[in-house]
Amino acid sequence: MTSAAPIGMFDSGFGGLTVAAQLRHDMPHEEVLFFGDSAHAPYGLKTPDEIRERCFSIADDFMAKGVKALVVACNTATSACVEDMRQRYDVPVIGMEPALKVACDRGQGVRQHVIVAATPLTLHEHKFAALMDRFTLDHDITPLPCPDLVTTVESGRILDEAQAREAVRSYFGGFDWHAVDAVVLGCTHFVFFRKYFTEMCPENVAIIDGNQGTIRHLHVILEALGDLAPSDATGGITIANSDTSPAVTKRSEDLFHLL
Repeated sequence: MTSAAPIGMFDSGFGGLTVAAQLRHDMPHEEVLFFGDSAHAPYGLKTPDEIRERCFSIADDFMAKGVKALVVACNTATSACVEDMRQRYDVPVIGMEPALKVACDRGQGVRQHVIVAATPLTLHEHKFAALMDRFTLDHDITPLPCPDLVTTVESGRILDEAQAREAVRSYFGGFDWHAVDAVVLGCTHFVFFRKYFTEMCPENVAIIDGNQGTIRHLHVILEALGDLAPSDATGGITIANSDTSPAVTKRSEDLFHLL
């Protein structure tokens, strides 16, 4: 059994494009409807109620388009309301979670020092606190809120290498990297900065994001439901944004082509 219905995916802005690119790479037969909510970004500085209102509005529109699954390609939105969305909609709702387990498991029992970079809201929500509690006894976890990395992407400054590199160094330049084992990119926007983290960190420091694991989970769920796209489908992606200005449309295209 297969399904030609599209997958709905959204983010507070452009960060979710990194997840969309992973989906297009790993599940090329699927049709993806991506929506960036740049007119209301950043979510990381909003209240949970404000975020829930935006997520329900976007998801309601996706449901009207007949999507077979919803991917919340935003760690902040996942923290704020993914469980509420699962109660509200009758299709699978896949969220994001900082890949802290992956980072800690790399040590194979050896204590790890892991920096978790995320938005302030993600780091202060109960969902992350519960995740962190699973690992703090055996590992050293440093939560690091990095709101300006989101605005660097949303403003388009990420396309300027010097500004993007400086944005990363403003948060991470003071760390003793020989005492760090991994950096978890706990916001989909931060994946755009991967090469700058790689430049800055010694080779032994792993740079980890949750995109691949999220798409793997989506594949497993759709396969179990018999809802994978036909193997002869060409797939594709349609990108829309709540900010319909030509500048944002072009920025979406430029950022997607970076990936």
